[in-house]
Order: sequence, then C-alpha cells, then structure tokens
Amino acid sequence: MSKVFRRGLVFGLIACTAAASVYASDVAEAQTSLKVIVFPTVSNLSLFAAQKEGYFSKRGLAVEIQNTPNSEVLRTGLAKGEYHIAHAAVDNAVDMADVGKVDIAIIMGGEGGLNELIVQRDIKSYDDLRGKTVVVDAPDTAYALLLYKMLEIKGLKKSDYVVNPVGGSLRRYEVMVQDSNNAASMLNPPFSIRAIKDGLKSLGSSVDVTGPYQAGGAFLLRGWGKANADTVVKYIQANVEGLRWAMNPANKAEVIAMISERLKLPQDIASKSYEMVIDLTKDLQRMRSSTWEGFRNALNLRAEILRTPGTDPAKPEKYLDLSYYQSAITGL
Repeated sequence: MSKVFRRGLVFGLIACTAAASVYASDVAEAQTSLKVIVFPTVSNLSLFAAQKEGYFSKRGLAVEIQNTPNSEVLRTGLAKGEYHIAHAAVDNAVDMADVGKVDIAIIMGGEGGLNELIVQRDIKSYDDLRGKTVVVDAPDTAYALLLYKMLEIKGLKKSDYVVNPVGGSLRRYEVMVQDSNNAASMLNPPFSIRAIKDGLKSLGSSVDVTGPYQAGGAFLLRGWGKANADTVVKYIQANVEGLRWAMNPANKAEVIAMISERLKLPQDIASKSYEMVIDLTKDLQRMRSSTWEGFRNALNLRAEILRTPGTDPAKPEKYLDLSYYQSAITGL
C-alpha cells in the first residue's frame, strides 16, 4: 500500500431534499435524539461503527445519520438547526463562520489525507488540463480550494481551466464517469476507487503536493453545544469507541462488511476503502493528538485564495472548541 493511503483517521483537533440514507438502528433504546448530516463516504467510519456496536445507544443517544448531496445543503441545514452535528471538510465550518457569520465550533477531527486528483484516461499530465473543465462541490470552499492550489503548484493558473460546481463526491464521480468533458475532480474513497475501477486514473494525492491539510471534522452551532454539553461529550466518546473498534485488526472482516452495507458498495471496493483509511501500524494515540499544522495550512490556503493578498489568516482557536473532546477522552 502506498504512503498516500496509510494516513488513517486523525482525532483530537481535526477529527435539497437530500437523497439521504437514514440509519436509526439504535433509536428504540435511546432517549436523546441527534440528527447528524454527513457526506456518504468512508470517512464516517467511526460513526458507522459506533452505531453498529451500540456505543451511542449505551449512552442514551439515538443518532440519525443523513446524507447530504452537497456542502450548501449541509451548511444551510446546520445553520437553521435542522441538524445538530455535521461531519464534513472543516473548511465548511470556517466558511459558515467567516461568510455566513454563524457561530460554529469544530469539536473533533477526521481524515486529513485521502483526497486524490482523479482525471480522465486521456489526461497524461497536469498540463493536459489547460482549457479543460474541473468539477467541484462549491467553487469557494474546501476541496475546490485544495484543487486550485494543487494545480497552481503544478503550473496552472485558475484562468487556465473551467470550474464546474456540481455537488458532493458522489455527484462529482457520476459526472466524471458520464461525461469525459469533465476532465478532473478531487475525490476521496470510495469514489476515487470507483472512478479508477471505471477507467479513470489518479494524478496523485493532494497532501503529497500541497502538504498537510486538515480535511474532515465534526462541527456544531456553538450555542447548541453549550446547552447540550453532556450530550456532545457522549457523542464524541461513542465516536472514539467506534473508531477503536474499527481499527482493531480482529474486526477487519466485520468492518469491511459494514462499509459495504452502509455505502452500498461491492465487497472489493469496500475492502480497498478500508485499507485506505485504516493504518494498522500506528497505535490509538493518534486519536488524542492535534494536527494543528494541517488546520493552519487549510486556513492559510483559504486566506490566500479568497481574501485580500497579504491578509493574515484567522487563528485556529477562533473556530475550535476542544473542551468537549478533552472531557470525552478523560471520561473513557
């Protein structure tokens, strides 16, 4: 397995009518209902595991997981209080705070190095993307900004290509497969795996080009979190226990079967997705470490592309509240 795919899940800092899949298997036994909105990717491994193994229900939580088609639906729904917690690229939380003026808090992290630049089979180099169309979710957040930076480092200005915003990873994968005029997109598993199986190819990992980047994380409305602090702590504890279970090599077959079921994937793609997010050579200390460098780089990237040149990026502390995570770990 290449070093690109052995980065695993990082916890600590930074862990429409949506055509949604709702999982509520542990609702019957629970007392406190939580609505959680996510993108349907393997990055939600800890959530899936916590639900499967009953780590939510044993803490009195009924967690309903709903898939979002794009970042706009996720951000808008969270801001309106339609969902309690969102799992997505933490740049979405930064956007809610800086652009939407919504008081959010990032409470834990997620994966940081699973994005790949997927291209059509006739694209042999970055330079072949000149004049071509690249597809993104929203044009001004998260992996779109990462894509722009990746291409810039490789010699392409934003004026050298056309940006087509189509939605989340599933939709980007679909339009890439359906129309070869969509030349490139940033994808993560399982969609990067599916795309390659369908004949597309990878030009490499984003972090190998741009450096450390905090991708996923969980965030919520700060006021709601303060009013429901005990619930948030229990939610994080269940996630940590879920990830510990999923990372145990003894549970590999069950984890792959769970990924296959939850994401409606063939067994081979589920297995490859598992390998991409589980690093069996590292211990669980990573769940208690802080990836400050990756988050600072995400903020620097946002400042560089979206703000006036020379403007200093905001400090990470503006967006974080790790007190819940610290309490959760202490209580485990």
